[in-house]
Amino acid sequence: VQLVESGGGLVQPGGSLRLSCAASGLTFSWYHMRWYRQAAGKERELVATIFSGSGSINYADSVKGRFTISRDNAKNTVYLQMNNLKPEDTAVYYCNAESRYTARGYWGQGTQVTVSS
Repeated sequence: VQLVESGGGLVQPGGSLRLSCAASGLTFSWYHMRWYRQAAGKERELVATIFSGSGSINYADSVKGRFTISRDNAKNTVYLQMNNLKPEDTAVYYCNAESRYTARGYWGQGTQVTVSS
């Protein structure tokens, strides 16, 4: 199983980025997909979840109204559209896949997002 994140970078406050996570080696539609982030010196935190099957979505309060998670099961890819970015969004963003049947999970290698003027 491999999860590969892309789309990170340096952006000014108020700007936007779209992260992608391409999955391989698994039956993508069977997996709940999540984005986490970890800022320097802080614990990893859950940002957004999109569930397998129902497609239900949850967001952390800190990103509600600014971030949008989506998935394309035909492309085995999950996305995180991030708008109105703030300096406190600066972190390494990780993609996570969790099987809806076994709860087994996988992580990507992370992509750096830096919000700074």
